Amino acid sequence: MGKAVNKSCVNLIKLSVGTENVDDLATWQSSKQAQTAKGQPRHITRMFPKRVDEILNGGSIYWVIKGVIQARQRILRLDEVIGGDGIRRCAIVLDPELIRTQTSLRRPFQGWRYLIPADAPPDLPKGRESEDPLPVELNRALAEIGVL
Repeated sequence: MGKAVNKSCVNLIKLSVGTENVDDLATWQSSKQAQTAKGQPRHITRMFPKRVDEILNGGSIYWVIKGVIQARQRILRLDEVIGGDGIRRCAIVLDPELIRTQTSLRRPFQGWRYLIPADAPPDLPKGRESEDPLPVELNRALAEIGVL
């Protein structure tokens, strides 16, 4: 269960704004607007990460949906794109497989953040769409004291 921790890689964490669950995220990523010319899912962001080599050494993007990390996707590459406004942006090109993770509460934040492997929640076993949830108040209390 879970994934091996690659200490020479770093992950990204990002809010998935407007999605209700992992299935909503998958639906959005299947739209042409959210894909590269070759049909790969991508997320475009203003800031280009500086730790490119570490990200491309096995890093994933962890998706926060409704205040909770729920899934991750392996990052395949980072492409430079120029928007219609002439501003340079980063297209984070993703593996299409959304891997569900154990849930982990997160407070809202802007943009993306780095997430070291030791702080990333483990993957759920293949075929399992969710975990047996803790009561919300217990989950929140454990997160506040740093247990989760």
